[in-house]
Amino acid sequence: MKKGILGLTAALVLGLTAACGSEGTSSGGDTTIGISMPTQSSERWVNDGNNMVEEFEELGYDTDLQYGEDVVEDQVSQIENMITEGVDALVIAPIDGEALTNVLDMAENSNIPVISYDRLIMNHDHVSYYATFDNFEVGVIQGEYIEENIGLDEGEGPFTIELFAGSPDDNNAYFFWDGAMSVLEPYIESGDFEVRSGQTNFDQAATPQWSGSDAQERMDNILSSDYSNEEVDIVYSPFDGISLGVISSLKSVGYGTEEQPLPLITGQDADSSSVQSIIDGEQTMTIFKDTRALADKAVEMVDAVLKEEEAEVNDTETYDNGEKVVPSNLLEPVPVDEDNYEEVLIESGYYSKEDFDM
Repeated sequence: MKKGILGLTAALVLGLTAACGSEGTSSGGDTTIGISMPTQSSERWVNDGNNMVEEFEELGYDTDLQYGEDVVEDQVSQIENMITEGVDALVIAPIDGEALTNVLDMAENSNIPVISYDRLIMNHDHVSYYATFDNFEVGVIQGEYIEENIGLDEGEGPFTIELFAGSPDDNNAYFFWDGAMSVLEPYIESGDFEVRSGQTNFDQAATPQWSGSDAQERMDNILSSDYSNEEVDIVYSPFDGISLGVISSLKSVGYGTEEQPLPLITGQDADSSSVQSIIDGEQTMTIFKDTRALADKAVEMVDAVLKEEEAEVNDTETYDNGEKVVPSNLLEPVPVDEDNYEEVLIESGYYSKEDFDM
């Protein structure tokens, strides 16, 4: 990928956050919003943080943006510090949705409202709203893409498929999996899709911390034990980082050539590295979740709560965190492949042509 605007922005954010340490980033204003993101290792979370800071600044709010870098204890400590320093509201994308009970007690005792961002905060009633995408639909779209593009309607098959799931400490991972399996499981049961590894349940397919290196290692083991005389036709992956790890594993044993093409491989987040992979004919598709729109919704929710108004929601039934059904605003995910990435990602201004080798 060329060093476009996004790359420079990410680098600046990385440098600024490292320089600020626990102080985070801030702008002028009398009301401070604490923003707690899980990691800077995934491009989408950098974009999420940047977008929210920009939106809050436009409304005149101060911001404190911090990243836990996938260390639960660090995220908890950062949020505790935000509360101690007197933030007026919190937007939290949890590393582990079940690890924030004590810190939410602190927020509740300090009358600090909390918005759950993209990942649901579990087991606490002090969550005002949830801003996310339709996560079950993400999995459905991925499954339907496989269904529609592998050749089933042409009478081809059976096909070999291997399944990857997300991190078990992220509630969204179960929605992605359930959505995808609602489409894929009937084909597995009928024999149209064969999972030669036999790893067909979430626990077997789970990828802790969404780790690409863990996915690569697991794919290595599957290939060596189950595909010595057979090729993989499909890999269901819920996330771009996992997809790239799977691709590295496949390429290491000879996939990616004219004689042995890569399987159909799904993904999610439209990270620039995976978009480049799609352009290069490696990853097949991804799910685009426009973080600009998601940031808008989260900012609107915070603004409404601080003004003691009701925020706009479109789901009051789905997202039960164990203590309450959290009112949610679900945005629509969009499938992206080689046929529409320019229209969806570049013409919309999310990326520019200079960000890619095209």
